[in-house]
Amino acid sequence: MGSAEGFESITLTSVDGSTAAEFVPGANLVCCSLAVDGVELLDRRRGVRAYAEQGKTMGIPLLYPWANRLARFGYEAAGKAVTLSEDDPRIPRDSMGLPIHGVLPGMLRWEPAEAGAPDTIAARLRWSSDELLELFPFVHEAHCEATVGRAELTVTTTVTAVAEDRVPVSFGYHPYTRVPGAARDEWQISLATSRRIVLDDHSIPTGERASVESDRFSLAGVSLDDAFEAAPEPATFEAATGGASLTVEFLGGYGYAQVFSPADQEFVCFEPMTAPANALNSGDGLIVIGPGETYVARFRIALSQSIR
Repeated sequence: MGSAEGFESITLTSVDGSTAAEFVPGANLVCCSLAVDGVELLDRRRGVRAYAEQGKTMGIPLLYPWANRLARFGYEAAGKAVTLSEDDPRIPRDSMGLPIHGVLPGMLRWEPAEAGAPDTIAARLRWSSDELLELFPFVHEAHCEATVGRAELTVTTTVTAVAEDRVPVSFGYHPYTRVPGAARDEWQISLATSRRIVLDDHSIPTGERASVESDRFSLAGVSLDDAFEAAPEPATFEAATGGASLTVEFLGGYGYAQVFSPADQEFVCFEPMTAPANALNSGDGLIVIGPGETYVARFRIALSQSIR
């Protein structure tokens, strides 16, 4: 065990020693570092403690049990109506005051399995406590397995309905990635999509779809916070320069994406999502698993560099 801002952490190392990824089980198993040959690929933003205690996303956070925004403080899914309090400190809010990215990460404490191979971590999250069921009243377990290889990280997340509840599946990840060796204005973006999800003024899907005008473009001067239907899997989103290419590949279970990159920040987020934002209210794209059933989703982040 290592330490990240006072939280116990686990660092994975690829077999060839080139790639390292650090995870924090006590802060929603966030991956707070992913480095290749000592070069960091993630934006750590405000750090692990601000993520755990305030929900300020960084690194590669799991958005759980819902990804991105809800249109209101409540939802109705899988036969249950849930009312959330606007004053509840356990629910992060976006700049417009809407609930975003599920519950406070510090509440989600994962149980790592016994140490095995140095390149892999497996962990379990039990969603059965009264505190968690108050916010998402569906008993279940989530399992995560992450493995590092040469210049890549693969993350598999499995949700299992372990009791009598039907469980809605609406999670995602928010990887803050950077292409090393080049400024943001030099990054060329490729989107694995042909349909854009139309959003309202609060970034909530309207239910409409639109064609994507261009799936390849320069990031120079462009600010992004857009939602898409992902192309058939494997769907590969890419940020590339003349010397390097960073990809986020949706390998299974992720049919939707949010792409986030403010013009004044040196990162791009290709966010794999099992359902669009606000799916717990709209039902759009929402998967519901029955007792004993599982849902599996997998993505991979990879870096390739040109030899000069």
